Amino acid sequence: MQRWPVVLFLAWVCFLFFAGIGLFMSGFLLTRIELASSSSCSDPLVPPLWERQSLPPGSCWAPQRFSKAVLVIIDALHFEFARFDPAKASPLPYENKLGVLHQLATSQPRHARLYRFRADPPTATMQRIKGLTTGSLPTFIDVGSNFASYAIQEDNLLAQLVQNGRRVVFMGDDTWEGLFPKKFFRSYFFPSFNVKDLHTVDDGILQHLYPTVDSGEWDVLIAHFLGVDHCGHKHGPDHPEMAKKLTQMNEMLRSLVDHLGNDTLLLVAGDHGMTETGDHGGDSEKEVNAALFVYSRTPLFGSGPPEEPETIPQVNLVPTVALLLGVPIPYSNIGEVMAELFTGDSDAVSAALQQLSVYHINAKQVDRFLQSYSLVAQDLPAEQLQHLQELFSSAVEEHTQLLTQVQGTTVPPELKPRLGSLISRFQRYLREARAVCTQSWARFHPLRMVGGCILIASSCLLCYVASELAASSQSLCRSCLLYPLFWGPVGAALLWLVHVFTQEGLDLLLVSSWAAAASQLGFFWHWWGQHLKRARLTGSQPPLASGGLRQRLQAWLGLAFPMGILVFRCGAMFSDSFVVAEARVAPFLLASLVMLLVGKLHWDGHLTVPEGPKQQLLGISSYRREIWYLLCLVAMLLVCVRLSSFFHQCREEIPQCRPSIFLSPLASLRNTRAKNLFYLLCVALLAGLVYAVQSWLRHYGNLNSSDPLVLFVRWGFPLVVLCIACYWAVASSADDSLGKLQELVQVAVVVFPRAVYGLASMGLLLLLCNPMTVFAKDTRESAGSIVTPYLGVPGSEVDFLHVIPQIYKRMQESQKSRLERGSCRATVAAYGLGSVYSAALVIALTLLGFLLMLLHSERLSFAFLLLFVEAFVLLHIHTCARGLAGDAELFSVPWYAVISWLLAASQFFYSTGHQPIFPAIHWNAAFVGFHLDHSTNLLPAVLVGANTFASHILFAGSWLPAAPAVALCV
Repeated sequence: MQRWPVVLFLAWVCFLFFAGIGLFMSGFLLTRIELASSSSCSDPLVPPLWERQSLPPGSCWAPQRFSKAVLVIIDALHFEFARFDPAKASPLPYENKLGVLHQLATSQPRHARLYRFRADPPTATMQRIKGLTTGSLPTFIDVGSNFASYAIQEDNLLAQLVQNGRRVVFMGDDTWEGLFPKKFFRSYFFPSFNVKDLHTVDDGILQHLYPTVDSGEWDVLIAHFLGVDHCGHKHGPDHPEMAKKLTQMNEMLRSLVDHLGNDTLLLVAGDHGMTETGDHGGDSEKEVNAALFVYSRTPLFGSGPPEEPETIPQVNLVPTVALLLGVPIPYSNIGEVMAELFTGDSDAVSAALQQLSVYHINAKQVDRFLQSYSLVAQDLPAEQLQHLQELFSSAVEEHTQLLTQVQGTTVPPELKPRLGSLISRFQRYLREARAVCTQSWARFHPLRMVGGCILIASSCLLCYVASELAASSQSLCRSCLLYPLFWGPVGAALLWLVHVFTQEGLDLLLVSSWAAAASQLGFFWHWWGQHLKRARLTGSQPPLASGGLRQRLQAWLGLAFPMGILVFRCGAMFSDSFVVAEARVAPFLLASLVMLLVGKLHWDGHLTVPEGPKQQLLGISSYRREIWYLLCLVAMLLVCVRLSSFFHQCREEIPQCRPSIFLSPLASLRNTRAKNLFYLLCVALLAGLVYAVQSWLRHYGNLNSSDPLVLFVRWGFPLVVLCIACYWAVASSADDSLGKLQELVQVAVVVFPRAVYGLASMGLLLLLCNPMTVFAKDTRESAGSIVTPYLGVPGSEVDFLHVIPQIYKRMQESQKSRLERGSCRATVAAYGLGSVYSAALVIALTLLGFLLMLLHSERLSFAFLLLFVEAFVLLHIHTCARGLAGDAELFSVPWYAVISWLLAASQFFYSTGHQPIFPAIHWNAAFVGFHLDHSTNLLPAVLVGANTFASHILFAGSWLPAAPAVALCV
């Protein structure tokens, strides 16, 4: 068969898997519809109380309380960072550092107040900015846009400010530039993606903050600091660098308060919190628990603060700031106004009337949004919308009746209890409306999810059937390409016709999934028909039906055990508890599979020698000597599985879990002696890996020529280790420990990783050009090709059976020619054939290992050592098992080997500090070798993806030399 049919088949299989994954994701990561409508001052939402009064100039919907506002966003400001506890004698590095907030709240209780500012997941920065400006709820699918921010088209607070003539000045995180293009009167953007940079954004803001405030050429000023968030990513919250950052923020706030005027509102907010390791993105308590501090030189509150700070959702800030500044509330807001900020110095009755008025405006705005949204989307349940409409109508009716009995601001005594009751009814409506939206926008599409799972499962079955067809040398081209290529477009055309007749919109993803399913159906239909036809023609009985029960069981065990474990693991993915505990289940399944393999060998009698008459008489069975080697390998595997559990990351669902100390970088260690010890161990591990690879290659006859690749393995590998060691040295140093050498360090953290990238790329290029690392020489005068290419079905078995005999035949001819010429010594054509194929792959895997270790923290190199050792042990277990079983099919790979390899890849996904949750993504990998922001999102996506799937990359590459190595060792 030619190569093009194979390429087309692989492309078709990729299309099947992508279609299945896309269909599943479309049901799992749902998005809500964003309305294009916008609020305006002319909207009929003004309450009757203010319809009889003229609003002050510059006010819209409600009287303006402040002419200016300063919003200071301290990224990842956890509530515990802002809380001040004087009773703590020995606070942690992140505690009691923002003393200015406590001082203002205690000295001026009616001017300042601290809140728990609860974020809605996902707790990524871009999603939180959307929530803080639109008053709505981003969904999890928006997380993919966190580092490729697109402009917000939905009505938002900044758009309302600009629309009403307010001057908005921004400084800080450049994420705002992509979200709000051309919305700022003046802006100072600074690169934000480099999580290892603690000072560039903050120092840039401080350079412009106070001069801008003093100039007065602004109405709303937004300053977004990133140092605290980046310090959490780099060092974690419990680190001296965090204390320095929070102290810097404290001094900034203290100076900023002195520059504010009486007509200015100050808001200090955190967009999200952070975990114990400094990460965020999920929905754990530590991630959603941020802080909000409100201050004004004029009184804000009618009474003192409560004993415990009140908890408010982040979306509540949008309607509050909008009405305080006298602009309309954004159209899609579902937040509840913070009514206590509208009381001021008023008496209790006037304050209640003010709160009732803003609640009425807020409720009418939310009701308008729900009615508009329900007309264009079916997300919100009809019965719940009806319930909300009843709540709103009854509250508005009572509000109208109440205001007819109010003369100006004078309220009869009998009506005062009704004010509080009516405020509570508006609060209930707003909170229930937000709960309905939150619940509805978090629902999944089960039908699409099930369809995607079925499509993926059938694609896996198709690959298995296709592999069996290829192994039996049947007509693969017609079965795997002709019929699917016909049925796929036919299925897509039928779906298109249905959409044309029903006049519905055409979903490209649904059409692709339908075409994939139709092509699969065509493949299986033809395969099953051919299978039945062959069975009728041969008239032979299946092999499994001709033996006894024991023979049938033994024949099925080879496939039933590993496939059963695989099916169990895939099926258990539908269990939430399994997903949470998968980090422990995957190693257990791997160990169980290997133990079952040993048990099967014993049951089949492959571990014992044939019994003689004496042993049969005494009933004694003697075991083969190879069993002890096998048991030692199994013991080594169990030790590796156990040790790999020390490199775990925690999930928020397991509060008692503590993440491994090996996940944090060396820079987070305070003990200098421990830091130096770990550094030396990590460098020694790299040097040991190079020595082991070079020794293995030499042992099997490689590295004995002067080819460029051989020279690179000899000298390039140590140079790569040297560059990685130098990078670890400068990256683990404290920011202020090198003094004047800091600029040199900033250059070194870029140069050394790029040198590793360059050397690894050079090695892979040399490997691609000439993968031979063995000495090859032909002394005959006639020059000709050593081998002739095989034109049949490509595969590892035919390659070996066709190529190796020709090489040995050429060696014999060379030897015979030398002997005929009277030479006493014969010259061979090649040396090192035992590893001529696997040596190139071992070199490639070593280079990939260096690259992937560079993208992880230093101490995770121990986990990579365990990965390589476990892969080596698994390979030898499979080799030994096949030797004991006397398997003559050298080039067929058993299913238990494939599944054990898959489980090992999953095991080390968790043992390299990863979890399938957003906070566990190692975003800092995107900046290994890159100090500033990337010009494109492609390169950081590749680096973060390589970091995340490092174990899968290495095990997938390791499987390539596994089959030849097994065959040659047997």
